[in-house]
Amino acid sequence: MTRRVQQKVSHSMDQSKAVIGNNSELDGGCLNLPAISEVDWTRLPADTAIQIFSYLSCRDRASLSSTCRAYRLLGSSPCLWSSLDLRPYKFDTSAAESLSSRCTNLQALWFRGALSADAMIILQARRLREINVEFCGELTDAIFSAIVARHEMLEILHFGLDVCDRISSDAIKTVAYCCPKLRRLWLAGVREVNGDAINALAKHCRQLVEVGFIDSGCVDEAALENLSSVRYLSIAGARNLNWSSAAIAWSKLTSLVGLDTSRTNINLSSVMRLLSSSRNLKVLIALNCPVFEAEADTSMMYDQKGKVVLSLISEIVKGVASLFSDTTEINNGAFQNWRKLKVRDRISDEIVSWIEWVLSHSLMRISKKNPKECDDFWLRQGATLLLSLMESSQQEVQERAAYAVATFVVIDDQNAMVDCQRAEAILRHGGVQLLLDLARSCPEGLQSTNRLAAEEAAGGLWNLSVGEDHKGAIARVGGIKALVDLIFKWSSRNDGVLERAAGALANLAADDKCSLEVARAGGVHALVMLARSFMFEGVQEQAARALANLAAHGDSNSNNADVGLETGALEALVQLTFSKHEGVRQEAAGALWNLSFDDRNREAIAAADGVEALVALVRSCSSSSQGLQERAAGALWGLSLSEANSIAIGREGGVAPLITLAQSAVVVSIAFCSVRRTVIRTLI
Repeated sequence: MTRRVQQKVSHSMDQSKAVIGNNSELDGGCLNLPAISEVDWTRLPADTAIQIFSYLSCRDRASLSSTCRAYRLLGSSPCLWSSLDLRPYKFDTSAAESLSSRCTNLQALWFRGALSADAMIILQARRLREINVEFCGELTDAIFSAIVARHEMLEILHFGLDVCDRISSDAIKTVAYCCPKLRRLWLAGVREVNGDAINALAKHCRQLVEVGFIDSGCVDEAALENLSSVRYLSIAGARNLNWSSAAIAWSKLTSLVGLDTSRTNINLSSVMRLLSSSRNLKVLIALNCPVFEAEADTSMMYDQKGKVVLSLISEIVKGVASLFSDTTEINNGAFQNWRKLKVRDRISDEIVSWIEWVLSHSLMRISKKNPKECDDFWLRQGATLLLSLMESSQQEVQERAAYAVATFVVIDDQNAMVDCQRAEAILRHGGVQLLLDLARSCPEGLQSTNRLAAEEAAGGLWNLSVGEDHKGAIARVGGIKALVDLIFKWSSRNDGVLERAAGALANLAADDKCSLEVARAGGVHALVMLARSFMFEGVQEQAARALANLAAHGDSNSNNADVGLETGALEALVQLTFSKHEGVRQEAAGALWNLSFDDRNREAIAAADGVEALVALVRSCSSSSQGLQERAAGALWGLSLSEANSIAIGREGGVAPLITLAQSAVVVSIAFCSVRRTVIRTLI
């Protein structure tokens, strides 16, 4: 069966969000808990009840609040709504209206998409201090300006991950005029940041400490000299910069401690000018800067008079470690060693946290583009850097690092090809265990957890499990049991985690030994549960594919029979052949084909109306992919080994569409010949 590689994060964003805005979830729902007659939960002390509320997600808090008047009052306590992460949900105007009464004291907000930005205005969260937005490519100046104008107490404004090319310098000036307390500004993909916008920030945002203009088309490099309060500046991916002018201007930033020039055309002379002239500069990051890397001498990249340069050709781990400790005993754990320090000063914490942030962002971007010149970097130190960043205390850093791990090992997305050396580098440094730990450390429902990090971690396991040589390594560290446990842990609203976990199990189930372990770990029951109960097509497809792979080892283990014996398994697969999505129909038909080689399963499939379903599938798939045609015809062939089923196939009108399917194979290929052979044997 085809091993599908992890979908991009935007796919899950568009299709797998739970709708947070309808009343059944926010105001009219109730917890599905068993009745405990001995306890009156409404009589709990207020502090205890609020503590319980604090462990719940925003959706579950709202649901519990709807159960009675006392809980509605407690559930609206300001301390429960100081921060809100709406990225996993469909946040629209209806949701905003439902949440607005609870958000008067909201201080930090995360959401995705321009439509959510429209809804965000309705929240009336006037005390917001932090806004984090992802996938805001359609966001306009008008909406952006309306957001900042309503939140004059903002200290952190982060619009990132993709381009915001509809935001102009005029909108940035609005930020300057309306948000005088701003400390951190991060904008990705703005088409132009002109001098007027930068000068407005310098004049009105006197507390501005960190600025990021990422992947911008044009930035007035000379005007940045006026941001005298800025300690950390990132212009990673910026284009059309005059580096001679930039080096002169930025060396006058007396507060500047960290500068990120990654993915730009900065040259060696500009780097040396900045290092020699910037009084307080400690870290200059220049990842994937081809001009600089071609001109630089690796021997002088480590330390320049106490100022560290981090690049693809330098030893990044030692460079980071030199900022806060003796480097003689550092191996590959600079960030780990820093986290273990019992005594840490605020400045070092601030610097290393910023380094984690910008490194994770640049490594994520580099992994997506996958330039050939980075091959040596990934094997030499990139893999270990990503694994170290996955242990960061910053949730966004964890997400990006896990995403990069899942992405950089893949060299052909369409054909699910994995770079063996990169995958082995992850395995060699304990990457499987780290991915498992990250996925397991994010249980559903807890407000403090990061479900998106769990998704990316599960995605990393999905991609690593493509390699035949890596399946055993995943199994040896308990990966199979952990993946099964993830399925049971997450609810139907967490399709991203479930799709990735099921996809990893599908890959693992293709191996004979691993398939036995999947069955022993309760994988059959977990996968049948997904096939029966979950509506998201990605989850359905991967669950059906996993069941197909489990049933493909009929000669060597009992999984084929075990799948058929699982309650509802065959009925669920038959129903999936009616799916609107071809991938789901194909994998369901493939599973039925494999299962039909067991005598008991063959008759049970027929009893579940499998003959009728598969004849209908064959009739409708004449213009579909080779894979679907082959599996549909193959499943009927398997059923036709029973005389009663053969008669039923003819009675349902299955002969004519099978003949049509065979005659349509005009291109001579192995796949089409396989379809023809299958059809002919069915007709016999």
